Amino acid sequence: MAAETMRAVRFDGYGGIEVLRIAEVERPVPGPGQVLVKVVAAAINPGEAAIRLGVLHDRWPATFPSGQGSDLAGVVLAVGDGVEGFAAGDEVFGFTDNRASHAEYVVTEAADLLRRPPEVPWEQAASLHVAGTTAYGEIRAVGLRPGDTVVIAGAAGGVGTIATQLAVNAGATVIGLASEPNHQWLRDHGAIPIAYGEGVAERIKAAAGHVDAFIDNFGDGYVDLALELGVSVERINTIIDLAAVERHGVKFEGNAAGATVEVLAELAELVRTGRLEVPIAATYPLDRVQDAFRELEKRHTRGKIVLKP
Repeated sequence: MAAETMRAVRFDGYGGIEVLRIAEVERPVPGPGQVLVKVVAAAINPGEAAIRLGVLHDRWPATFPSGQGSDLAGVVLAVGDGVEGFAAGDEVFGFTDNRASHAEYVVTEAADLLRRPPEVPWEQAASLHVAGTTAYGEIRAVGLRPGDTVVIAGAAGGVGTIATQLAVNAGATVIGLASEPNHQWLRDHGAIPIAYGEGVAERIKAAAGHVDAFIDNFGDGYVDLALELGVSVERINTIIDLAAVERHGVKFEGNAAGATVEVLAELAELVRTGRLEVPIAATYPLDRVQDAFRELEKRHTRGKIVLKP
């Protein structure tokens, strides 16, 4: 009997968006402790673009042909031996560590899944692993306390929108660096918006005076800005500027520091109860994965971009 197949994103070597393709591949079968999920939604992330380009080869090398994607939300189709707590038909969300969620089906460890609360829409549930746990990790990295003032660069992006709200929820004054079209969203979510560009240090000082912590979600010299503002290195975190980490000794904590189902459950509960919004900038069908990454790599979207196989 022929194996069942599925459509999945693949690339055969490092390169630009044009290397992404949709392939017909064998549908995976869950092994012991694993679950087969029919994917309803799967977010895309800047880290996936960086892996595809090969710029993270030394840290996270790819093997070819490579799949991609870790965030996922979907419906359980089958479970492997020894799996308890999940059954066919269950609605779930979580992640895979096998670069495989940008596909119609994915096999992942049962331990990396949670039941999807009905109040958490599919797209938001599929966006919590990378962006949500990264935001959680960076808030923890800078030791945010009630009454602190924190500057967040890239405050309206996929990670930044979540970090901004977590920081506000923690009782901090949040200065959000973002383009003008995103300023009202930041105000509506409790932050003070500041335009980036020439004179940004003076604008931050005028708005906040003293700055206690700085979260860099953009790169491009923002660690140097944090140091100019007098923020101590142990309260500066970047998720993108490795050169600044090596040069100044600032922190480089994100998804790896918060990527657990316990953190996912906490974030989903915030969404369920209305204390966290996960903005969805756009959704794309699987066969438009190249278009999805073109939009992502413009670096001007508010919130998350999600594939819907």
